[in-house]
Amino acid sequence: MKETPNNPKLILEESKTVKLFISLFYIFFFSYDIFHYYIVPIYTKEGMIGLEKNGLGFWFHTAIIGLLPIALYFIKKGNPYIVKYIFLFSFAFIETVNSLVIYFGSNKPYGSGNIVELLFVFFSPIFVNKKYFWIAALTMIGKYAIIGGILQDTNVVIPIITFSVLSVIAYFLLTRFTSYIDSLTSVHLELRKKEKLAVIGQMAAGIGHEIRNPLSSLKGFTQLQQERYPNTNDFYPIMIQEIDRINSIVNDLMYLGKPKEIKFVKANIEEIIAYTLSITQQQAEKQGVTIKTMMEGPLPPLDCDSHQLKQVFINLLKNAIESMPEGGTIKVNVNVLEGRKMSIFIDDEGYGIDEENILNLGEPFFTTKRDGNGLGLMVTNQIIKDHKGNMKIESKLEKGTKVTLVLPIIQK
Repeated sequence: MKETPNNPKLILEESKTVKLFISLFYIFFFSYDIFHYYIVPIYTKEGMIGLEKNGLGFWFHTAIIGLLPIALYFIKKGNPYIVKYIFLFSFAFIETVNSLVIYFGSNKPYGSGNIVELLFVFFSPIFVNKKYFWIAALTMIGKYAIIGGILQDTNVVIPIITFSVLSVIAYFLLTRFTSYIDSLTSVHLELRKKEKLAVIGQMAAGIGHEIRNPLSSLKGFTQLQQERYPNTNDFYPIMIQEIDRINSIVNDLMYLGKPKEIKFVKANIEEIIAYTLSITQQQAEKQGVTIKTMMEGPLPPLDCDSHQLKQVFINLLKNAIESMPEGGTIKVNVNVLEGRKMSIFIDDEGYGIDEENILNLGEPFFTTKRDGNGLGLMVTNQIIKDHKGNMKIESKLEKGTKVTLVLPIIQK
């Protein structure tokens, strides 16, 4: 889990987890010491009852208790993420110092440690944080390696091996938790996307037809006025163009709200692209854009809905043209892949798309254009999916964008 202190929900969840960790830490820590120093000596009659006299003794436990108010302070300040690191490093340091004070210069074999050390490793999957897991595992292993190196005692080998094995187990648990959370996140995002589509569908079904009818009348009257007074107003062409743009948006909404049933028939891809070029040629010439086509023939007929594919190519070519306000070249290449699929490349020399925005293309109402609405590319992507194909967009800023469409030649 990425630590994002500014997210209130994540802060709340981290605070709950940290509080549980602190509670278990002190329960494990004091239970082990009570059992090890006070109960075991009574029944085994070996050693003295009470804390180790040669160590830090009372100050060792005082220092550990002193971590609690520090932890509560950071939790209250809204930064619970640092608490687990404070406990990890502080305990490792205090325990190392205590062990060195007890055993350095002594002939006694090393036999310290506390069962609470296992908590640092085994609890790390609960934090769902790989960074903390690696730090915790390496800190515990490193602690025993340092003590063993200073004391020249081979008894540290067993705890090092033990922590290594437990770390492997904890890592598998952490990976499983992470995978589960990623799956939940993916499902949540998919549900949000479907909710957006549902809203669009309801809106389209409710007002699509109501908008279309007055638009048709408005365009008709505007064209009539232009014919009657051709030399009196230069704004008629602009008005007609804007009415067509509104109508295009309504068409996109209508498709998303109630997708049309696809009737697959044999169609010639050359004729589809030729029709598309005839529609977009005027806009391309106005902006000084040249469209070059290259087709590896002979091309087989394609099982498709030619009307929908025409809409796809019109949307993509218009996007390419609009990305080159100062002119340029658009390359349209068509070829056959292994005799079963058809690949179409549309490559422009426009201003390109930022890499972080490419993944969001096709989302409802997401657009990088100043006057765009984000529906055209969404409809395009949906039509390609309905044709059991796929669309890939590659882009570099100031260098251009390449759209790759792959469609099956024969629909199953």
